Parts: sequence; structure tokens; C-alpha cells
Amino acid sequence: MSHTAHIPSHRKPRRSASKMALRAGVAGGVLSTIAVAGAAAPANADPVHETTVEMPTLTDAAAAKPASTVSTAAEATQQIAFEYDRQARQEAAAETAMKDAKKAKAEADRKAEAEKKAAEAREKAEKKAAEERASRSSDRSDLSSYSSSSASSSKSTATGSAAAVIAFARAQVGDAYVLGSTGPNAWDCSGLTQAAFRTIGVDLPRVSQSQSTFGKQVGLNNLQPGDILYWGGAGSAYHVGIYVGGGNFVGAQNSGTGVVERPLSYDPPTGAVRVL
Repeated sequence: MSHTAHIPSHRKPRRSASKMALRAGVAGGVLSTIAVAGAAAPANADPVHETTVEMPTLTDAAAAKPASTVSTAAEATQQIAFEYDRQARQEAAAETAMKDAKKAKAEADRKAEAEKKAAEAREKAEKKAAEERASRSSDRSDLSSYSSSSASSSKSTATGSAAAVIAFARAQVGDAYVLGSTGPNAWDCSGLTQAAFRTIGVDLPRVSQSQSTFGKQVGLNNLQPGDILYWGGAGSAYHVGIYVGGGNFVGAQNSGTGVVERPLSYDPPTGAVRVL
């Protein structure tokens, strides 16, 4: 077959305008003929029964169907909105719970850290206190040991100037302690020491700081009767007393005790100076 051969189309051929006009004219003529025939029909002819085409009647269910469909759609939309709202509330509640949990954890961590630091501080303080107690116990042991060993020899060698100093100091035991007083019935620590040494012609400085450097520094394990004891640093002492031998000292302690004689272990001194 030639490539120029006509290929029939499957499309339905369009009716030409002339054919459509012709058919319309034929239909019109037929209707006119029927009308004329009807008018010319005899009076006794059987009446032509009129045919009525009934339209379908909408029942109540059919009429209600569109409204029912709209109501169903509205309910579905409302249900979807409710689900979105519920989900949003759940997410908000979960977020709030997470924030609260983080806040509670941070607070718990802060408290735990504070308790840890407090425990470390207590442990450190207890350790320091234990070391201080051990140090005081060691000082008392040292004082007891050298005081006991030198007690008899101290009593026997307290002669001459040392004996006079000790005798004066012991004679004041029971007097009151008054800050700044130098006797004869009330003393402070350095006032008593100064007055005792003045009896043998030794003029000590007035205050304890100066008395703690007046003379030769001696070790507490090498004390002799008449040595001046001091508490605090040499040159910055806050208290002084007189070693009287036998492991004891005499001093104007404070306003509560007045002038007393006590063992060295009662209040271990820091150092001593020898004037005699």
C-alpha cells in the first residue's frame, strides 16, 4: 500500500450543517402535519389520551441526604480539630514535664554539690582540730616530762636572786587581775613580772611584748626557776609569767582567776627568756 493511501479514521464523522438543517426541517414538518391532523379529526373520534411523564418524587430520606452528609462532614472536621487540640495539649504537657524534670535535676545536683563541699569542709576542720589536739597533747607531754625531771633540782637551786623573785610572785597569789595595774593588790601579767624583778634591782620593760625579748632565749626543756615565760611570738607576746620550779609557774592570768600558781600543762607557754 502506498504511503499516500488514505487511512480511515476511527473518529465519528461530524455531521455537516446542511444535513442537520435538513433533518430539523423534516422534524418540523412532521410535527406540523400531526398538529393539522389533530385539528381535522372528527368529533366522534376517540379522544387521544394524554401521556403524562411523572418526574421522580424526592422522598424525605432523599431530601435529608444532603443535610446528613453536611452534618457528617462537620462532625468529622470537629473530631479532627479535637484530636489536634488533644495532641497539642499532650505535647505541651510533655514539654512542661521535661522542663520541670531538668529543673529538679539541676536543683538536686546543686544540693549534692553543696553537701559534698560542706562534708569536705567538715572533714578538713575535724582533721585540723585533731592535729591541734595532738599538738597540744604533745606539748603537754613534753612539758610534763621536763617539768617532772627538773622538779627536785629546781626547788633546790632556787636561791639568791631567783628565790627572791619567786618569793615575791608567790606572795601575790590570790590578788586580782586588772588590766594596766602594777600593784600592790591588783596586777596584770607584765606588771606582776616587772614588780617581782624590781625587788632584785632588775628593771624590766613594762609590756609583755618587750619582756619576751629581754634577756636570753631558752628552750622550754631547759627551764630554770626565775625564767620569764611568754605566750605568743617573741616580740609579739600577749602574756607573760614566772617559772617558779617544780614544773609550775606564777602569773596574773585573767580577771576570772587573778594571780595563780599553775602547772605548765595548764597553759603551755610558747617560749622563755633568762634574765638572771
